[in-house]
Amino acid sequence: MSTFKNPILQGFYPDPSICRVGEDYYMVTSTFEYFPGVPIFHSKDLVNWKQIGHVLDRPSQLDLEGTPPSRGIYAPTIRYHDGVFYMITTFVVSREGERRNFYVTAEDPAGPWSDPNWLEGAPGIDPSIFFDTDGRAYYTGNRKPPRGREYPKHNEIWMQELDLKTKQLTGEVYSLWEGALKTAHAQEAPHLYFENGWYYVMIAEGGTGFTHAVTMARSRSITGPYEGCRRNPILTHRHLGRLADITNVGHADIIETQNGEWWMVCLASRPYGGEYRNLGRETFLVPFIWEDEWPLVNPGRGVIEQEMKRPDLPDTPVEGEASLDHFDTDTLRDVWNFIRTPHDTFWSLEDRPGYLRLQTKKEAVTEVANPSFAGRKQQHLSMTAQTKMEFQPAQPGETAGLLLLQNHNFQFRLEYGEFQDGRGVRVVKRTDGEEEVLGHMAYDGKQLLLKVKARRQSYSFYAGGAEDTLEPVAEDADGRILSTDIAGGFTGAYIGMFTSSNGRESSNHADFDWFRYEGQE
Repeated sequence: MSTFKNPILQGFYPDPSICRVGEDYYMVTSTFEYFPGVPIFHSKDLVNWKQIGHVLDRPSQLDLEGTPPSRGIYAPTIRYHDGVFYMITTFVVSREGERRNFYVTAEDPAGPWSDPNWLEGAPGIDPSIFFDTDGRAYYTGNRKPPRGREYPKHNEIWMQELDLKTKQLTGEVYSLWEGALKTAHAQEAPHLYFENGWYYVMIAEGGTGFTHAVTMARSRSITGPYEGCRRNPILTHRHLGRLADITNVGHADIIETQNGEWWMVCLASRPYGGEYRNLGRETFLVPFIWEDEWPLVNPGRGVIEQEMKRPDLPDTPVEGEASLDHFDTDTLRDVWNFIRTPHDTFWSLEDRPGYLRLQTKKEAVTEVANPSFAGRKQQHLSMTAQTKMEFQPAQPGETAGLLLLQNHNFQFRLEYGEFQDGRGVRVVKRTDGEEEVLGHMAYDGKQLLLKVKARRQSYSFYAGGAEDTLEPVAEDADGRILSTDIAGGFTGAYIGMFTSSNGRESSNHADFDWFRYEGQE
């Protein structure tokens, strides 16, 4: 094919960072409060990507216990130097914004990766590592300007050398740049590059919403002074309006192919049903050239397009994620995530081969906790998700079923349990912590099929003992509560399987025979 379609990673894959090793490309994205953290992808052609694991896949690397929604892992950067891969990121610990920066290393990008090297004296978020031509390593991040902020969220980009032997920052601290868009605020996501005899610093500005943008400055010296590009921002969609097909474009990284082409990966969203972005921030690909020793993104158009000319690389398709998971593998597939770090093994593929067994924990999906939940991202504007479940509530309050999640206070639950109006299946819409039962269907049986159909912002829920006996429990529910534009935060919608005793001790469990996800645009 001569063209490709954006986004190249659909669904909640924000803050992409990319590196190349020979003819192989590797990319990572943010994960916030989800575990495992930082998915890593491989590609040969920049268009087709295959997940090869997670960078942070052990509790010793990432303990998210108590981490509020949309905190946790922010903006990873991946780099390769002298046979070693580096991933550096921010762990935002608390609602108040307490943060710590660290990096991990690996010789094989598929892992295992090291335990974190925590960096002292490294304020701010969105760190990056740059390896200069002499082999010295430098850390870049953002921080409040030492003289104080002149307007809300006013930041500067700063740099310090990173000693790879002591694994700590060393030497003088340099203020590099305060961005091009003074009142747009939130200067962040810095990356350093050396090209054309210039050092370039590329950053994101304007926050993560509608006014997001990519800007750039350059200097002949790594320590500055840096001059901004007169064409700044070098990429944004804010001028296209809030209802453009692609919005809030920003937070980018760039790469040169082995054939000499230059490409940029960045985040953006696809709003639908109005200014609503249930899928969160996704990863897009756009070409650029160097003109007057500055990047010129998508020459002649200047924006990201949904269909674009492919890179000059051999088309290398990869096996896509199977729509149907029979849970017949030794470990859960990479597509599945948990909410926060599990400190007990509440799931099993071995207790009943061919099934995913979830223990009925007392933690609820309405709490800032680690509930018994395994979910995957919603990746399409319209989709159908279905599962076959075996579960018998042993006491009032025990439930199991399908969860559509933005966070603990904004969600839909298609759940089976024993309720005040009897045993059955119900649909609960939770908006800002307040719950409304949209529909109830009497049911008493061990085996149950559950199905959710999303037609853009209209979500319908079905249940029954078999495929041919499915009945609607609630139809045409307004799905906009699954958008951060209502729920707040930085993540995208998840859908998955759960069970809970909602505060009571329980020895029960739910068995899931299979899960099917099918996307339609």
